[in-house]
Amino acid sequence: MSAHTDRLYNLVPIAYRMRDAQQGYPLQMLLRVIEEQVDVVEDNITQLYENWFIETCEDWVVPYIADLIGYRTLDNQETQDSTVSALEKVLVPRRLVANTIGYRRRKGTLALLEDLATAVAGWPARVVEFEQHIGVAQSLKHLRSRRGHTASLHSAEALDLIASTFDSFSHTLDVRRINSHRSQRMYNLPEVAVFVWRLKVFSATHTLANWVEGEGDCFTFSILGNDVALYNNPVREVEPNHIANELDLPTPIRRRAFDETSTQDGVEHHQASSKYYGADRSLAIWAGNWAGLDRTQPIPAARIIPADLSDWKYRPKTGHVALDPELGRITFPPAQLPKHVWTSYHYAFSSEIGGGEYERPVIVPVGSKITYSVGPGAFSSIHEAYQKWVSDNRPHAVIEITDSEVHKGQVNIHLGKDSSLELRAANGARPVLLADRRTAHPDPLLITGEAGSRFILDGILVAGRALEIREHVDEVIIRHCTLVPGWSLHSDCEPHRPGEPSVLLMETSSRVQIEHSILGPIAVFQKEDAHLDPISLTISDSIIDSTRPDLPAIRALEDRVAPFALTIQRCTIIGQVQVHALSLAEDCIFTGELLAARRQQGCVRFCYVPPGSRTPGRYHCQPDLVEEAALALARKHQLTHSEKIALRDEERRRVEPSFVSMRFGDPGYCQLGQNCADEVKRAASDRSELGVFHDLYQPQKEANLRTGLDEYAPAGIDAGIVFVT
Repeated sequence: MSAHTDRLYNLVPIAYRMRDAQQGYPLQMLLRVIEEQVDVVEDNITQLYENWFIETCEDWVVPYIADLIGYRTLDNQETQDSTVSALEKVLVPRRLVANTIGYRRRKGTLALLEDLATAVAGWPARVVEFEQHIGVAQSLKHLRSRRGHTASLHSAEALDLIASTFDSFSHTLDVRRINSHRSQRMYNLPEVAVFVWRLKVFSATHTLANWVEGEGDCFTFSILGNDVALYNNPVREVEPNHIANELDLPTPIRRRAFDETSTQDGVEHHQASSKYYGADRSLAIWAGNWAGLDRTQPIPAARIIPADLSDWKYRPKTGHVALDPELGRITFPPAQLPKHVWTSYHYAFSSEIGGGEYERPVIVPVGSKITYSVGPGAFSSIHEAYQKWVSDNRPHAVIEITDSEVHKGQVNIHLGKDSSLELRAANGARPVLLADRRTAHPDPLLITGEAGSRFILDGILVAGRALEIREHVDEVIIRHCTLVPGWSLHSDCEPHRPGEPSVLLMETSSRVQIEHSILGPIAVFQKEDAHLDPISLTISDSIIDSTRPDLPAIRALEDRVAPFALTIQRCTIIGQVQVHALSLAEDCIFTGELLAARRQQGCVRFCYVPPGSRTPGRYHCQPDLVEEAALALARKHQLTHSEKIALRDEERRRVEPSFVSMRFGDPGYCQLGQNCADEVKRAASDRSELGVFHDLYQPQKEANLRTGLDEYAPAGIDAGIVFVT
């Protein structure tokens, strides 16, 4: 709706406007009210015209346009309300509807199946026709050089790709089908595989590298100190008939692919491949004025030597840098150590949660009139910006960090009465708050306040410390943040301090709200004689990780249940939960025992709750459902008591959630494994998967893609999906 333009009032003759001015403009105010309704009608008429086209129509119109062209819904699931939800967009993808007619014309081509995976599920894909990779005796009269051939020991590049998506060698015939419900097999004559990548690639731009203590001249790309596989930043395909290769897909960069070899004067020279290395490519390294180079430019590719640094023993020659893209490690010559090293790289993860450079909604708090920027050309530190806010004596403010640099030192913030402060990252930035390792004890990110105060942490990665809340802060909001579980990581992603709290509430009754974040344990301390109401704790679309299922994830520091009234939705909790009351738990996975002291209030619905948990009433939870089915089967077949127990325990183990990884820092962190039971993968209230990645709707996307492959695959071909990640 447009602002007041007085266009109706300006149509009134000047004589009436003069008389209206004499009487205090009552006519103008009336026409402004009418103008608002005119704008509503005009906007509606404009939108009605735009609804004729798939590119500009509203979301609710997409299924109607799909029906007009004979498009059939791939997953026959009915939504429970008439409003358009994210699930409806998955069931009827706008991109697929827009290209349905074109896809029908290209039906039967392999390149179409790649486009179909992107249109239906948003997954990058590569299609492989296995007939071309089966060893067969060819006719000498009609040789086909592109057919699968035996392995050549002279082709190191091809040998490096054996058993991968890009394997070019021939295989013996396997008569089992790719869509077998028992075990997936691929090398059969009528088989076509659609290899899909579900992990997304995220950037980390010009961030400080981590110096490895004890090694002297060694660094890691990850500021947390763990090994991280560097990923290719995919190049968008432009040719419609092009079959995707490594550069087109979000694949980890291989050492051999990163090695660009040239021969000069009979001598082999190795350097970083220009396909991957550079300021505008997948990764780059800056080292200040190291070796006389321009500090504003990345180290040239000719100075980068691809190497295997798994044991840190290799040292490059003077004037060169060794880089391992598979582990994200860097070494410099011992005689040429840089003072600081910055890197840009890409890493993989399932979704946009935790601190990152991805696009996220920036919510401006009510009453925040001023923003203090921290970064180049602005305040040099958070403390400096905070002191300026205090001296300005303003009640509401935002401190925005505009770069992806590491910010060290103490951060102690005190909020006055009825004041609010938001500490956030700018869109496209991933700042890191890192504890100073030189101090004897890690200093927390300390927030204190008076009645009516409010603190927001948005888009920040916090390592080596906890967020500590004290005194009378009324509300704390944490969104799109990572408070590293275990505070920091070893090279293999094992935490340095397992079970150490990431959020600590000390003698406070603050309301805490956590959204789209990754945190370690949440702990609270209140004196036993403090007669306070339970603290409101609301968590959604997040991971709470105690680093082990047998450690507490939500707890009290003293030996009693945490005084929380917990509301939790679409979360994955690694560890035990002990709270005063559980108001609502929905679409969640609890890996450790769940204990609610008050069972008379609240509800647990569509969750996985480990056996032995004490909760309010449960509805459609696992393993309750499979236990009931097992007992019903046992009664039907009149099994003995021991056989009933054995059957029940077997069903419990079958539906226990399994993850690709439970270590923070791994690309597949908290992603459900392929061998996870369907009772967990499709157990949510809308038949999506349980846990933090519920809103990806991957079960629906997979079902839709399988149905689409049946419709668009070449005749006589059995097309199946193979998940690479």
